[in-house]
Amino acid sequence: MKKYAVIGSGPTSIYLLKHIFDYIGILKKEIHSISIFEKCDILGMGMPYNPHTTDLYNLSNISSEELPELDISFANWLKKQPKSKLNAWGIDKEKISKKEVYNRLALGQYFQSQYQTIIKKLSNSGIIIKEFPKTQIIDIQYNRTTETATLIAHKNLEFTCDKVIIATGHVWNEEDHPAAGYYGSPWPIKKVFPKPNTFHNFTVGTLGASLSAFDVVSSLARRHGEFKETNNGALIFESFKGAEKFKIVMHSENGWLPHLQYEQEKPIREIYRHLNREAVFNALDAAGFLRIETFFHKFCRKALAVAFKKDGMPTMEKKVSERDCSFSDFVEDMTEKHEFENAFEGMRMEMEKSKQSVQHNKPIHWKEVTDDLMYALNFHAELMPAEDHLYFHKKIMPFLMNVIAAMPIPSGNLLLALYDAGKIEMISGHAEVLETKNDPYTKVTVSNGDAQEILKYDMFIDCRGQQPINLKNYPFQSLVKDGFVTSSQIKFESTTKAKQLMGSDKSHTIVKKKNNFYYNFDGIAIDSGYSIMDSHGEAIHNIHDISFTHITGLRPYSYGLQACEATSGILVSVWVKSIENNTEINANMENITEIYKEDVNL
Repeated sequence: MKKYAVIGSGPTSIYLLKHIFDYIGILKKEIHSISIFEKCDILGMGMPYNPHTTDLYNLSNISSEELPELDISFANWLKKQPKSKLNAWGIDKEKISKKEVYNRLALGQYFQSQYQTIIKKLSNSGIIIKEFPKTQIIDIQYNRTTETATLIAHKNLEFTCDKVIIATGHVWNEEDHPAAGYYGSPWPIKKVFPKPNTFHNFTVGTLGASLSAFDVVSSLARRHGEFKETNNGALIFESFKGAEKFKIVMHSENGWLPHLQYEQEKPIREIYRHLNREAVFNALDAAGFLRIETFFHKFCRKALAVAFKKDGMPTMEKKVSERDCSFSDFVEDMTEKHEFENAFEGMRMEMEKSKQSVQHNKPIHWKEVTDDLMYALNFHAELMPAEDHLYFHKKIMPFLMNVIAAMPIPSGNLLLALYDAGKIEMISGHAEVLETKNDPYTKVTVSNGDAQEILKYDMFIDCRGQQPINLKNYPFQSLVKDGFVTSSQIKFESTTKAKQLMGSDKSHTIVKKKNNFYYNFDGIAIDSGYSIMDSHGEAIHNIHDISFTHITGLRPYSYGLQACEATSGILVSVWVKSIENNTEINANMENITEIYKEDVNL
């Protein structure tokens, strides 16, 4: 029987433990103990939902009906909480709904309760559970001979185990320069708050205009003024005395604000909702690649045409039904519909449709179907060649993050109130922070076409969100130095395309092996079952990495908490199949897609 170790205790870890319990009849004969290591003093929450990190005014962007199943749903759990707790979170017990989004502190308490429930179930089943709060694992050493891993903690403690699952989630190591008012991330968010009895009576800049930026906006706005509802139900913002000059400027390269929250027909994603395993493998070209345009033509156009028909959009229905409609055509058409000269006025125009969608249960099918399709592609991404991965990152991901990272309606109302009060604006163009160490302010260059200007901020916050890691900042460097962790390399189908890139600023990312060319993407190499891959291309089945920031090379689009649940579920299914068949783990794509096909929850 083996000693398992899980690094991290947030949602990815919670869903992993839940799936282990789902197969407890098989796995209790395999697992002697599970040690759970958490650098924070609170287990079972995760960084985005932790009171040390986030704020009462930071909303989650996922509703109860979108959360993968745990012991009890989020909405039903909320209904069981005392009124005193709900009041502290600003939640009306009589209005709790599975469709509503709530603040992240409440969601964190929910996750912690579910974690504790699962831990108790595992303990009662005979598996020894060891919890290590305030214990940060700073390195992992692997012994190929004994097939054991040694975890090294920041307290100079060492732990030896037979299997390690890395589920660390968000990590914010970006450097701050408070003297210049520069912050490499907003987290923990209290670091950007004004000191007691003072205000930021100046303009605050943010790099990015996505959900992290709105966390800054909501937290700072409520510390510099008050939102009031008028007699006709409109929301207005009034500054506190002494904070009249407080303002926020968001820098967005494209000048976009995210789409607003929308109703969904089927809120839980499924890998094979609009395609199936056999069709995917039949779509591979002669070289064994799944080309992204082939994926669009074979699986996306038909599903999108049906969605546009349901949404009453005959022009787009006709457009995607035509054989010469490309993925780029679709992205450009739908992006153009969301591009406005003034992003805030554009949001105002879209607000009514969003409210009708949510309040009257009217799904916006094309958004939901787009997300379903890209979710499916994500779990087959290792079949795509390097040139299609590059295209996906450059063209598709910005579109997806704009459409799918939907802003809750209450956040949209707050933004519009700030805009009407002259307290927020958007600047489009490429923004870049200049050296800040020796200045009492942060200088930012903004390039827009041939025009360029330099702006100065007393406070400037990088809100672009979690950036993917590479080998240099992988947290467990012994695995890198010993060749057990390598970079995510994806093969080019076209040597011509690879040679073109070798003459560009991407030349350092191109690797030639024999007669083939590969692109080094961010993230580490894993097999399809989330085992790390060594320098010889062999899987180390004793160490699994399911942290999204570590595996973004081969999993470029992971849909938040639903991807946490699916990824951990796939991993546990791999173990179970190996035990049932009494064989070594074989996590190639053909075997893993059988799991996708068989598991009704995927």
